[in-house]
Amino acid sequence: MILDKIVSSKRAEIAALKAPSATASGRHIDVAGLLKRRSGEPLRILTEFKRKSPSAGELSRTLSLAERVTAYAKAGASLVSVLCDGPFFGGSYDDVAEARAVLDRAGRPVPILAKEFILDEVQLQIARSKGADAALLIVRILQPGEVVSLAKAAREYGLEPLVEVANEEELAIALRTDARLIGVNARDLDTLRMDPERAAKIVASIPDDRVAVHLSGLKTEDDVRALSKGRAEAALVGEILMRQDDPTDLLTRFVAAARE
Repeated sequence: MILDKIVSSKRAEIAALKAPSATASGRHIDVAGLLKRRSGEPLRILTEFKRKSPSAGELSRTLSLAERVTAYAKAGASLVSVLCDGPFFGGSYDDVAEARAVLDRAGRPVPILAKEFILDEVQLQIARSKGADAALLIVRILQPGEVVSLAKAAREYGLEPLVEVANEEELAIALRTDARLIGVNARDLDTLRMDPERAAKIVASIPDDRVAVHLSGLKTEDDVRALSKGRAEAALVGEILMRQDDPTDLLTRFVAAARE
């Protein structure tokens, strides 16, 4: 399975990582506060930067990272997810640093999520040192105790943990943490198949004191409209935007659909 290969590769990579001398900056963005959807407010649209993926293959590279992240921010993205994995997604922690610098120079306080297969605290330290505001924790690849301890460590480093789940059992583990963001992946990480019905069921069961995030699978404005009528407070749109040489028009339409 592809997930096993990614995790195996990541364990070998972690062995060579060294903790940075500094892990935090003075900047703080209240990611959960920004994504929390209050009565009458629209679904938040989250975007992603990645060069390739096991499910999609090579994606558009017409725009540079700086140009694409800027386009996302101008079109109304509430967060930018940046892939950090190199072998399978073509990313790096340096991409996080570049994205943060670009947004800071533009005066746009859009939070950045370090999207990585996090297995060790050192990855959190590096993500924060590069300017990330949030970090992904995938329950599927961790032991229950590791989810709890890594979520706690993320908060201590100034990162908002986004805990990703795929079923009721994983949701129960996520709810043992103090993570305010709970994401439900519509894609099965073992088979890479989409299952929106399963995702919708899990999203609906997330308690109101957590921010419910739908991950993957949105392709049309109708998808966004349908999702905005349910429990989800934010939704990550990744592959479909990365297939666009210029994502501005499509993202603008998605943001508009989320407000209807």
